[in-house]
Order: sequence, then structure tokens, then C-alpha cells
Amino acid sequence: MVHACDDRGVTWAEPSSTATALLLLGRGTDPDTEKGVECPGDLPAPSDPDLVERAARAKAALGDRVFVLGHHYQRDEVIQFADVTGDSFKLAREAAARPDAEYIVFCGVHFMAESADILTSATQRVVLPDLAAGCSMADMAALVQVEKAWEHFTRLGIAGDVVPVTYMNSTADIKGFVGRNDGVVCTSSNAETALKWSFERGSKVFFLPDQHLGRNTAVLKMGLTLQDCVLYDPHKPGGGLTDQQLRDAKMILWRGHCSVHGRFTLDSVEDVRARVPGVNVLVHPECKHEVVTAADHVGSTEYIIRMIEAAPAGSAWAVGTELNLVRRLALAHPDKQIMFLDRNVCYCSTMNRIDLPHLVWALEELVAGRVPNEITVDADTAHYARVALDRMLALP
Repeated sequence: MVHACDDRGVTWAEPSSTATALLLLGRGTDPDTEKGVECPGDLPAPSDPDLVERAARAKAALGDRVFVLGHHYQRDEVIQFADVTGDSFKLAREAAARPDAEYIVFCGVHFMAESADILTSATQRVVLPDLAAGCSMADMAALVQVEKAWEHFTRLGIAGDVVPVTYMNSTADIKGFVGRNDGVVCTSSNAETALKWSFERGSKVFFLPDQHLGRNTAVLKMGLTLQDCVLYDPHKPGGGLTDQQLRDAKMILWRGHCSVHGRFTLDSVEDVRARVPGVNVLVHPECKHEVVTAADHVGSTEYIIRMIEAAPAGSAWAVGTELNLVRRLALAHPDKQIMFLDRNVCYCSTMNRIDLPHLVWALEELVAGRVPNEITVDADTAHYARVALDRMLALP
């Protein structure tokens, strides 16, 4: 599938209505890879012309009782009803800053709603409009796998030297594991600070679950080499590493990645440079190391937005992050040439599961006095996850 846009990035075409395209757009299902959810009652049809009016009416009826969060990667049809937009951690903090809101409707993915539940009060209810909105990266690190790896480190006698660090894009279970083992959570904005904190407390870092953010931060920000980093594969005996490799390593990277950012390649960068003279290549640190080193600018989602906003009129930008955000930036800044880094469509398929019908359904259920798809984290996990999150909040 190819999305059609000119080099100015302002003309867009949706993928054709094939089964694969519909899955990418969140309008299909894959029972082999998704948990799925059945919505009680009738889910509004996507073709319902009254969806916008219904969403506005339900939100107005709830008033200050509801606070709607919209991640940057959400569809425009959903973002228009968000009280706040941002990345995952900003949104969780915004939820925590609204203690009077009875309901937090999180238009994002599952781990984000978990973080909101951890950071909000016990009286607040967190709702995810579609439980099938997960995160493939977060799902690449299961607690039983991580605990098995830690047992391996313990047998080798290196666990005392290892500080676990987990990216915000991880499950509550993994955040809880990190909290129990004296580690810290990080975001793509403060990963360098989190690694500095960790290396003051140990000689090794166990970085979960995104190998690329860990590697890029260690090598490009901390001065480590690629040889200092090893990749732990939970599907291989011993993580696919020798005991000596683990003893020598400074960064033990979990074999996980973002399915969206992992699609960008060095060829993508070289292709856009050949097509658009003077283009600035701006990518997220979840991209592969060779993509990040070939780019002109690297930073978090919020960094990408700030760079585009501050860019001079007439400048050209190829942006390597999720397509909904790139398209929104292109439309918001028509005086600049903003284009998607890759020629192929690159929606986050699970993020796109939160669509207007699901949002309308969730809001109308709340109006009716029913709390749909509530996300809750058990007390023990929430406690230790909060410990790891609080350590991050205390970073300089």
C-alpha cells in the first residue's frame, strides 16, 4: 500500500479497502494477534452521520465529570474531542492533575491507560474505548520472560550490578518489576538522564522493552560503543548470549521494538534526500540506529512537534514517526514542506482502533451510568510501578 502525497506533504489518500489496509486503519480484526473486545450494546456504524453530534452531546452531558485524553497518534476524528493532547506520560500526568474528574477516557493504547490508573486517585475510573488497542512493543516484554532473565543474571552473579530501566511504553507489570528491583522508568525525552542515574548505581543497565531507544541513547548520548551493548532475546536459551558477553556488557537491551518506527530504513532517508534537495530528516529515537545516525534531528514526539513549529517557512521536513501525527503537522503548517519519511503507509494499527464509533459508545455508556472497558492495575503492581515512576519524576 502506498499513501499518495506530493513533496509538500499536504495531499493524502487513504489505503485501499483491502483486508490488510482495513486492519492497518483499525477497521478489521486479527483474532490470532489481538485480544479483541465485544462492546455490549450496539457500536455505532462508522458511516453514522450523527457521530460527531452524538460525541459532543455525550461529552457535554458528562461535563467536568469526564476528562478525555488524546495521544498524538490518534485519528483527527478522535483528537477533536480531546481535552488534552500529548505523549503517553504527559497525558498520564494530565489525568493525575484532574482529581475532580470522575472518568478518564484515554484515547491511546492499553499501557497508557494503565499508567493513568496508577497515577490517578482510587476514586477515578479510567476507560479505554477499545480494549483491542494494545501496543506490540509493550507486549514484547512479558513479566515471566523478564523475571526469567533476571534469574539468569542472578545465577551469573551480575544482578547486583544491573539497574533495570523500562521505557514508559511498557506494561504495568514491567514497571512494577523495575520498581521492585531498584530501577526507574524513562521517556524518550529523559532517557539520557535516566541512564546517567542508573550508571551511578550500577555498572550495567537492563533496558526494556525497546532496544532502539536504549541503544541510541547509550551510544549517541552516553558515549558508549555498539560493542558495549548486547541484545537479549527471550526466545533463545540464555537470551542468545554467552555468559561472558553478559558479564562484559554495559547495556543489556531487550529484543523489543516499535512496529511503526522500526519500518523506517536507511533507504528511506537516502530516497527522500535524493528527491527533495535540502530536506531536514527528523526522526524518533525508537527508529533503528542506522536511521537515527543518518538523520539530521532526533527526538521525542513532543520534540518533533516543537521542531516543526519553530522551523522557518519554506523549509522541507521528512518526518519519521506515526502517519497521523505527520499528516496533522503537514496540514497545520502549509507554509512548510512536511512529508512522511517513508513512501509506504505506516499507521499504528492498534492506536487506530480507537475511532469515533468507539469513543461515542464509551461516552454514551458513561452517560447511561455504565463504566465500559475500565482499566485497573492490581494494588501491588500499582505500588511498585508508582515507585519506579516517582523515581523518574525525581530525576534532575
